[in-house]
Amino acid sequence: MKKEIKIVVPTDYSAVPLKKYLQIQDDLERYKDDKEAQDAFLLFNLIGLTPDVINKLDSETIGKIKGDLHKFLNRTDFDLEKFVTIDGKEYGFEPNLSKMAYGAYLDLSSFETLSIDKNWKKIMNILYRPVTKKQGALYSIESYNSEKLGDEDKWLDVPMDVHFGCFFFFNRIYKELLKDILKSSREEALADPEVNPHIKRILQESGEVINQLLSSQEKIS
Repeated sequence: MKKEIKIVVPTDYSAVPLKKYLQIQDDLERYKDDKEAQDAFLLFNLIGLTPDVINKLDSETIGKIKGDLHKFLNRTDFDLEKFVTIDGKEYGFEPNLSKMAYGAYLDLSSFETLSIDKNWKKIMNILYRPVTKKQGALYSIESYNSEKLGDEDKWLDVPMDVHFGCFFFFNRIYKELLKDILKSSREEALADPEVNPHIKRILQESGEVINQLLSSQEKIS
């Protein structure tokens, strides 16, 4: 007697939270020399297919499942979500990056690279803060205070379409912001290795961030 198996394939990154995405990245890196193991981890983490179930499926079905997965895994057209609600609290994206608090800028520039990795939840915690006021298209968020940001782990359950939207938008703007700030009155302080030892490396690597992400997506797909 044949047993019917219902397989639900996610159609976009809204079904994949940050914590699962990071786990998939770790699994793929750990087995980077074993394509079969990578495929198994991908099918298990995203669809829940165990090796036993996979072995019972025919090659045509497996091929169709992988094809459906690739349709959304290779996407890069994500829009910035200005507002994100977590546990009933609304958080807003930094309204004006050109006027971002200097402390926020320094904390962001302390990261050697800006990529979706174990530090990404901290970056999101800096860029998105509780909304304090809304009026039409305008809004305000809490002033930046590194000691009152709250637990960054709340971003682990936020879906990847939100994270990718922020990633692509912020890195594009951040590169321009870095150039502007380096030309400002703070240029000497920012360029001083004793003040900010990572600034030169960030400038060199900021142009490579998108390539790093695309490389990660290629590993997944």
